[in-house]
Amino acid sequence: MTYTEALEKIHGLLHFGSRPGLDRILKLLDLIGNPQDKCKFVHVAGTNGKGSVCQMISSVLTEAKYKTGLFISPFITDFRERIQINGEMIPKQKLADIVEYIYPFVEQMAENDEIITEFEFVNAIAFYYYYIEKCDIVVLETGMGGLLDCTNTIPAPLCSVITPIDLDHTAVLGDTIEKITYQKCGIIKKDSNTVIGEQTHKEIEKQIVKDCVEKHNMYHFAEDCKVKVKLSTLDGTIVKYKGKEFTLHLVGLHQISNLKTALTAIEVLNNEHYFGITPTGIEYGIAKANNPARFEVLSKEPTVILDGAHNPNGMEAFAKSVDEYTTAPRVLIMGMLKDKDITHSLNFIDGKFDTVFTLTVDNPRTISNVELAKMCEGKFNNAIPCDTPTEAIDKALALADEIKGTVMICGSLYLAGEIRPILMNKFKK
Repeated sequence: MTYTEALEKIHGLLHFGSRPGLDRILKLLDLIGNPQDKCKFVHVAGTNGKGSVCQMISSVLTEAKYKTGLFISPFITDFRERIQINGEMIPKQKLADIVEYIYPFVEQMAENDEIITEFEFVNAIAFYYYYIEKCDIVVLETGMGGLLDCTNTIPAPLCSVITPIDLDHTAVLGDTIEKITYQKCGIIKKDSNTVIGEQTHKEIEKQIVKDCVEKHNMYHFAEDCKVKVKLSTLDGTIVKYKGKEFTLHLVGLHQISNLKTALTAIEVLNNEHYFGITPTGIEYGIAKANNPARFEVLSKEPTVILDGAHNPNGMEAFAKSVDEYTTAPRVLIMGMLKDKDITHSLNFIDGKFDTVFTLTVDNPRTISNVELAKMCEGKFNNAIPCDTPTEAIDKALALADEIKGTVMICGSLYLAGEIRPILMNKFKK
């Protein structure tokens, strides 16, 4: 099987959508020998910051010479970003070989009307890859929620991590913060350790603590992690931690909160599981951490910044970074999915941009460029629908040149995946 054929098999399952529940994935994993039972994990759930936290933890573990698997979603430009070991994407032929092995079991289950979804299939591929490659540890990001997410088929992790929780995926996870928190807490297993990221709502924190107590879980607050910011610019943030200064290249003050969460998880691995990660390992690991489309500076002349903010909490963090690191005038390119809280999200960036160019995202759940432009009216001087990413980029760059402004992109990680390659090629980064 070729890599292209493997991707066709994987994406051919996309039309089955998301189906919460673990019965199907558990059966598939059983058919391939339950590889997840033979690995050790750090399991990360939450609404915002999951990807950045996973990247930081993974980078530090890799720097400490642990063979480290990383499972994240969605990908930005290359499908294989989702499945990595030591910062390297799964080789194309290795992916094809694993798909060739597992797909007959998917077909076998389909004959009994047990339909495996794309995410479930990708999850099985990843678990099998980490197992056959003998990973020391895997940093595992949930897809959606936690309790019924197909990553939640693992045994008790060495550490569970809950990043900031907000209203998102409400049609599936529930329409209140309490219901969503309940789903996220599903990754907390008995007699383990949980890191609680800095939450915007104290009731969320209390609910997570209650769940930890009920499951005899040691809980650790990321807000207690002593990190001091020395200097923060578009080049990164210099911080001081346990007497050492180092640079976090993920831009944005909200990344300090993510850093504290990641460092707390590393402390748990050191203190509870004797990983022996040194301050130098932390310094170099954090410095190498990279997460595309998270307030990513793609160009300095002109200044072009790409961010995947797509819900109110993420847009609030984006807005704060806009104020912190840039000055007016600014131009925005934006596309969003209609199942997000668009109105609330737009309120955070109201008036921060002169002109917004709207796009229809290449995703079935997208809101149209015209509808989004209408929702932007009154919040910016101009809201202009564009038919293609290239058109939006060209118009935004031309306007930014005219008004000596900054170009920014936000609204969806799927949009980021469309736009990033075009901009990377344009600026040859």
